Amino acid sequence: MEKHQKALGEMPIKKLLMKMAAPAIIGMLANSLYNIVDTIYLGQGVGTLAIAGLTVALPMQMLIMGISFLVAGGAAAVISKSLGEKNSEKAYLAAGNAFTLIIVLSTVISILAFIFLCPILIAFGATTSIMPYASDYLSIILLGSPFFAFTVVANNIIRSEGNAKTAMITMILSLGMNIILDPIFIFGFNLGVKGAAIATVISQLFGLVFVLHYFFTKKTSLNLRPEHFVANKKSIYEILALGSSDFVRQVTFIILAIVIQNSLRYYGGDMYIAVYGIINRIQMFVMMPLFGLVQAYQPITGFNYGAKKFNRVIEINFETLKISTIYSTFFFLIMMFLPAQLISIFTTDPEAIRLGVFALQLNVLMFPLFGLQIMGSTYFLAIGKAWTALFLTLSRQVILLIPLVLILPIFYQANGIWYSFPIADATSIILVFLLLRKELKHLNKLKD
Repeated sequence: MEKHQKALGEMPIKKLLMKMAAPAIIGMLANSLYNIVDTIYLGQGVGTLAIAGLTVALPMQMLIMGISFLVAGGAAAVISKSLGEKNSEKAYLAAGNAFTLIIVLSTVISILAFIFLCPILIAFGATTSIMPYASDYLSIILLGSPFFAFTVVANNIIRSEGNAKTAMITMILSLGMNIILDPIFIFGFNLGVKGAAIATVISQLFGLVFVLHYFFTKKTSLNLRPEHFVANKKSIYEILALGSSDFVRQVTFIILAIVIQNSLRYYGGDMYIAVYGIINRIQMFVMMPLFGLVQAYQPITGFNYGAKKFNRVIEINFETLKISTIYSTFFFLIMMFLPAQLISIFTTDPEAIRLGVFALQLNVLMFPLFGLQIMGSTYFLAIGKAWTALFLTLSRQVILLIPLVLILPIFYQANGIWYSFPIADATSIILVFLLLRKELKHLNKLKD
């Protein structure tokens, strides 16, 4: 058994989780910082409308990310579980097919989005004043989308074989390049939002080169051969089935963003859309370590479940829940008591800060329990119960939050949108808790 695979099944859980989570968290933070860095530079240097433009463009970027997570999450689940079952050939086939699939899907989506760019941005909530910023930014971002998508899939495959450190380095290098290039293109070349987009694409290309070097120099434990890249119907179906939860989560984020941004356009206007973009990025940054934690949690859970080491599966659940709860409670307090300071990182506009404080505090009311919410759906994905994971993902975004966002503003105007978040979060957390408790009781019986 390879060194990384042996660690998944034998290393003490707490040590293993920390070893794998630290680079995954850093990688996820680096991933989220692409858009956040752009927003900070543009908000401070160009203005609030530039932030609104990036906010309107974000759902399209989230769709590309969703396609990436569809393939990456499914492939990672198949690979880690197959390695646990000592079925190496199945793992190799899943990796090769994942690479082929993401190249085709990301290229097709990017071309279609470029062709229908203006109608898409209008549907996403762009107003006449926001449209120039959004179209300038997104038209360039789409050129680099296949680079980004391939790198996301490659990083998840690298992580699924237990090598989280390399995945982390990829994201840090790309982010570092973006931070350096952003001010050069935005201010040095005076390109504004176009400069931010160009800097991001160059940085993503840099990350792609790094992961290609990893695979071509045979540093991976996955022995990929040309036949593994030929489309295999069974392998692709399994990847898409297990990755559907991650994809649907992203798609529902997109649908939700469209509903929210159009509601804000109707009930509030440009300033409210910009405020939504700011609090969305604050929450995104704070939540990324939780997603990084469960990225480490998933292969550990999947491997040990496949190896029938149920004691370790139970232990990883309780350890992950403990760490995520401590973390989310800490940042809940920061966001509740220092909201103006956080928002002022992105803008100096006093009206945006005033509106943002109220919105941020409402949005994070249930944040201490977000770790449970995210871990619950990831657990069912890790053990191969894709439909349960999908249902848990849909429960918050589609079944609860979207109807609330549509109904409450009728009575409370734009504030009704902010009221929707804690209500939906509380209900979905209860649902996750009930299903996960039932599953852990079942595992306790299996270990005996």
